[in-house]
Amino acid sequence: MTPLAVGGSISAHGLGGAKDLPIPSELAIAGAVAALVVSFTVLAVAWREPRYDAATSGRPAPEWLDRIVSSRALAIAARVLGMAFFLYVAAAAVFGEDTLINPFLGTFYVILWVGLVPASLLLGPVFRAISPARTISMLFAKISGVPEGEGLYVYPARLGYWPAAAGLFAFVWLELVYPYSTDVGPVRFWCAAYLGIMFIGSALWGTTFLARADPFEVYSSLVAKLSIWGRRDGVLVLRSPLANLDTVVPRPGLVMVVGVLFGSTAFDSFRESTPWLKLVQSMSTSRVWPDTLALITFSAGVALVLTVATMATGVRSDIPRRTLPNQFAHSVIPIIVGYIVAHYLTYFVEYGQQTLIQLSDPFSRGDNYLGTADLQVNYWLSAHPTFLAVSKVAAVTLGHVVGVVAAHDRAIKLLPRRHQLTGQLPLLVAMVFFTVGGLYLLFAA
Repeated sequence: MTPLAVGGSISAHGLGGAKDLPIPSELAIAGAVAALVVSFTVLAVAWREPRYDAATSGRPAPEWLDRIVSSRALAIAARVLGMAFFLYVAAAAVFGEDTLINPFLGTFYVILWVGLVPASLLLGPVFRAISPARTISMLFAKISGVPEGEGLYVYPARLGYWPAAAGLFAFVWLELVYPYSTDVGPVRFWCAAYLGIMFIGSALWGTTFLARADPFEVYSSLVAKLSIWGRRDGVLVLRSPLANLDTVVPRPGLVMVVGVLFGSTAFDSFRESTPWLKLVQSMSTSRVWPDTLALITFSAGVALVLTVATMATGVRSDIPRRTLPNQFAHSVIPIIVGYIVAHYLTYFVEYGQQTLIQLSDPFSRGDNYLGTADLQVNYWLSAHPTFLAVSKVAAVTLGHVVGVVAAHDRAIKLLPRRHQLTGQLPLLVAMVFFTVGGLYLLFAA
């Protein structure tokens, strides 16, 4: 993540390289791998029947809560607040100064991109409720008389999440590779192009296009599967995060979505490592090309490892082997969340505060519209490196353990009984590889 601090830089990781960590990286990696192996062993012995079923899991939320959450008044209020905030930040993007203190940059990179994770974990698919693209599309539909949610055509099922994967890659390329990612102009252009594509797509294929192609909505909706909130037959239910995760619908492109989300986070650490910096500095070409190639390699590599690991097993005759990667892709979502927490925790907390302060003065004129201009950033996390390091390792380890549990339950459903244990070994090896590689990059950056 690009540092965007004022009067200095706030690290994306909150800690420096391995030499600055208060715990040995070897110990952290060994502990995480041991937790994975022990978890798999316990599951193999004690968990022999599927426990999650989207049609029956969860218990209905209190009726009063369902009424409030499902009310039109709350939906309208969320859209109005989301649209108002969008217009406020858009004004800063258009009329504000092209400097690092423009809150548009912090809102885009920190509050939107990183903040979607905790917001979706706590509240469910929050971006869907406040998305300006969805709100404007709904308003256009009302004005034109088109039934809400419908477009001119039916969204092709074969496209699945592929457009979202492309949109996510476009975002992480802008953030991590493009050399002018902290200039207001290019980021403003990216946002305009994103909104234009969303408007055209929703006009052609309705809101289904937004649910499958909007990178931020897809990202938020997948992370929300680890929340306790869900719906069954239109009724608000409370589910365990694992039961909710099992309701992810496997669609084409899902593997590439998790590949981009996980691979880009790993690349963000890798691009700051000493060997890579020495290599790109020794090249006579611009850094854009090697970084782009590395980002593609990391994203496609995660997708390839997951694909090979899930297809390297026997399968029931009624299940096409080619569907297995998307069937198991949901198990990578908790791993992604774990790495997002580990990688961006300090960045989100500390630069998030800085962005909140900057939002009071969107035009850099000394204004205090929101009453936050006089606040000070609290650097408590950076001042407690032991707590921070333990939190990072715990987040990564927990994410992998939850992923192993999700994959195990899905394997029991899909794999023939004689392959239910051995069939999971390639995926376990892949997750160990993700654990070792991810923690090594996190500590070495």
